[in-house]
Amino acid sequence: MLYIGVDLGGMSIKAGIIDKQGTILSKDKVPTNVNRHYSDIILDMANLIKKLLKETQNTIDDVLGIGIGSPGTPDSKSGVLIFSNNLHFYNVPIREELQRYFSVPIYLENDANVAALAESEFGASKNVENSVMITLGTGIGGGIIINNRIYGGFNSAASELGHMIIVHDGILCSCGQKGCFEKYASASALISQTIKGAKENPKSLINEIINHDYTKINAKTVFAAKKAGDKTAENIITTYIGYLSSGIINIVDILFPEYIVIGGGLGNEGENLIAPLRKIVSETAYSSHGLRETTILPAKMGNDAGIIGAAMLVKQQ
Repeated sequence: MLYIGVDLGGMSIKAGIIDKQGTILSKDKVPTNVNRHYSDIILDMANLIKKLLKETQNTIDDVLGIGIGSPGTPDSKSGVLIFSNNLHFYNVPIREELQRYFSVPIYLENDANVAALAESEFGASKNVENSVMITLGTGIGGGIIINNRIYGGFNSAASELGHMIIVHDGILCSCGQKGCFEKYASASALISQTIKGAKENPKSLINEIINHDYTKINAKTVFAAKKAGDKTAENIITTYIGYLSSGIINIVDILFPEYIVIGGGLGNEGENLIAPLRKIVSETAYSSHGLRETTILPAKMGNDAGIIGAAMLVKQQ
């Protein structure tokens, strides 16, 4: 039997047909076009699934269920997406709406949670029962896996790791709090820190790389400058990793997962990011007092994590 995974995002709807080994048999995507009624978006989702079934010469009778990963806060029991600012969704009955087109079971979860599940099932943390995945992007997403299952809390809203406070009375976050983890350790935060460093140090190699056009700075820029020996870039990265380690030490000390998996675009920096991060956490977390340590490593599932993890929601039932 097969599973269908849907990665519902602000820019695109991605879907795939997955077998029990986690192999994607077929996948495709369509634009989300979020400024529409939710029924139109879910119709596009249904048509995409039908297209994939046709391409693989399967029918919905060959499918055990459909899993959907979405940004925002879902009610996993009812299949209602309570809120998603990326999609402009409020109390959208996704399961009920999609079951107008398919009679199989349908499951809904947060997108970061399903990415963590994909890594737990087939990726970097597949050999352990307890793991945490954080994604470093525009914000910081988080997924907690306990005993090989997603931990969502009593209200399905757990794992908002990007909104733990790491700096008292710090930078104002979009959530309304000040000093949130993601305002200091997301990819967006690193870009802001790089712009500030480049402006304050006009002789920095960063300015040469971007030809003094700050709109060209991305999360890779500062790592490229550091690799070339730029001291300003080295200082920016050291400060950034300090912020990142603060949040991760909190996660370690609270949960002590066997693995913490780093995803998102910054995860692609590999050991350039993770080696110094690992050193600080090893020296500072409570496990430094002779306890077994949490392993920190990069994610493996890449852009397919959302599709595969969503499909695995079905397998876990």
